[in-house]
Amino acid sequence: MVESVEDGKQATLPAAQEQRRVLPAGMLKIFLAFLLLCVGVALSAFGVFLARHAVAVAATAPALFLGAAQEPEEGPMERWTRAPSRARHAISDEELLWLASFAPRARGQSGYPFRRVPKLAFMFLTHGPLPLAPLWERFFRGNEGRYSIYVHTMPLYRANFTSDSVFYRRQIPSKAVEWGQMSMCDAERRLLANALLDVSNEWFVLVSESCIPVFDFSTTYQYFQNSSQSFVMSIDDPGRDGRGRYNLGMSPEVEIYQWRKGWQWFQVDRELAVAIVKDTLYYPKFEQFCRPGCYADEHYIQTMLSIENPGSLANRTVTWVDWSRGGPNAAHPATFGGGDITEEFLRGVREGETCLYNGQNTTVCHLFARKFAPSALGPLLELAPTVLGFG
Repeated sequence: MVESVEDGKQATLPAAQEQRRVLPAGMLKIFLAFLLLCVGVALSAFGVFLARHAVAVAATAPALFLGAAQEPEEGPMERWTRAPSRARHAISDEELLWLASFAPRARGQSGYPFRRVPKLAFMFLTHGPLPLAPLWERFFRGNEGRYSIYVHTMPLYRANFTSDSVFYRRQIPSKAVEWGQMSMCDAERRLLANALLDVSNEWFVLVSESCIPVFDFSTTYQYFQNSSQSFVMSIDDPGRDGRGRYNLGMSPEVEIYQWRKGWQWFQVDRELAVAIVKDTLYYPKFEQFCRPGCYADEHYIQTMLSIENPGSLANRTVTWVDWSRGGPNAAHPATFGGGDITEEFLRGVREGETCLYNGQNTTVCHLFARKFAPSALGPLLELAPTVLGFG
């Protein structure tokens, strides 16, 4: 028997009742130890989960939006928004487009609470190698901090640029692309989304492996920075290759009078780049109804931007091409080899037309040109210093 005191009175309790009071305390200690062990295991597992996902995201963005160019003296915001050194990451397309759709749209320094150097994002849409890379290397030389490079290739291709190349580690995760299919627009949106994660990128320039720059970098940079409009060709073509490709299934999102056509090679500012990657209204319609016979890369972005942001378009591209060799029904523009590259030819590309720039007439209408074969590289490198202004 055990004594207990209650209200000053002495009483006795059976031994079994005493055990019922003692045993739970011991069991409680065991339970708490087990609970702590479970919490520790759970936290460890969660830590591994976060670490794996952090690696995937950190490869593209240590924060949601990355980008200010690294300077010798940086503040906290500059370090937090610094662009990654490589373009590869493990983020899915769905995650990438979602992440990029939140990117800031502002141009210039206003709207950013840290020092920001605006950059041009050059987006190379290629099959694989870049045979004209040596010319581009000369174009970019000495302009570090004012440009970014992103390369989309066929999935199995792996570039072998050395660490001193501007193309080193600039290949983004890519998927197969078919000419004229919606997968071409997927690649363009993939490039834009990757480039938008660098908050310093202000203009987004789509080029191919057969494109060349025809002016020096500083001229190109100022041309974009001072432009009040983006360069997307978007025309209403009543013929077979224009409205003739329209499908009634596009309605009501896209009516036939809104249907536009234009060249694939565009140059857009941040506002339009965000609009393209975040679009969920027009994309499903084009994916479903713009099938062979309708070439999505000639209609999707051109139509969508014409409906949503018509005043932002200069309604022309700054990429020169020549369709004259193949006639009016040619599927592809002319390709130029080494024998075509002369001083007269390049000056004609640079100054052979008149166009509007910020409402004023100018002869500087094209900053890039295509299509150039690998055999054109030698003559281009030779004439670049005297005709193109770089090299």
